[in-house]
Amino acid sequence: MRLPTNVVTLGLVAALGIWSAGAARSAEITVYLNQATASGVRELAAGFEKATGNKVNVSFEAGPALNQKIVAGAPGDLASLGLDQFDTYISQGKVVPGSVVEYARVGNGVAVKAGAPKPDISTPEAFTRAMLDAKSIGHTNNGTGPFNTRLFQKLGIYDQIKDKIKIIQGRLVAEAVAAGDVEIGIQQTNVIQPVAGSEYLGPLPPELMEYGRVAVGLLAVSKEPEVATAFIKFMADPQNAALLRKGAMEPLVR
Repeated sequence: MRLPTNVVTLGLVAALGIWSAGAARSAEITVYLNQATASGVRELAAGFEKATGNKVNVSFEAGPALNQKIVAGAPGDLASLGLDQFDTYISQGKVVPGSVVEYARVGNGVAVKAGAPKPDISTPEAFTRAMLDAKSIGHTNNGTGPFNTRLFQKLGIYDQIKDKIKIIQGRLVAEAVAAGDVEIGIQQTNVIQPVAGSEYLGPLPPELMEYGRVAVGLLAVSKEPEVATAFIKFMADPQNAALLRKGAMEPLVR
């Protein structure tokens, strides 16, 4: 979808209030994040750059590397994480108290190997049947991964399928699907979609969806707190929901 850039840009520049009537100094900020929020933040960063002229470096860190950077006080300005992860960093003095803003939500979707039959997952009943019929099911135990166990229990099928569930570690669920290691995979919608060799079937049915909450916070070491705070506002602004959706994440329901 092509965004009405001129309208959005003018509105956002006024709302952010970081430009003066004269020429403004452009700044550069860095956002640390994990895979769970990378797609949406990249789209938001590009939109913010167009709106303000400031540069946003999106720094993806896998596994414990993200925690190590934040704890070590590596040069940076923002962290985008699961909402429940911030309390520890605030208590450690790594994230500024009162700066954390919840800006999006993420749920799970389903993928199969490219060229394989595509089961119907559009309703709770169809999804249940797809799980029962699958020879193997892959998901992680990170992020939104634990939602799946609760989901299978809610549907009353956990005992029937638990022996064919494989916990995927060290790689994306869709990579395991593409390799043929599992027949059907479930992972966060913005993570499972872009993997070559797999085909995304879509999100879980609305009746079954459980959402993870994601937020952004200002790092105590930030050298550009004003611009970083402006980007936080940009990320949470409902006017920028299309950018989140472009990254296969969802804005908050307000």
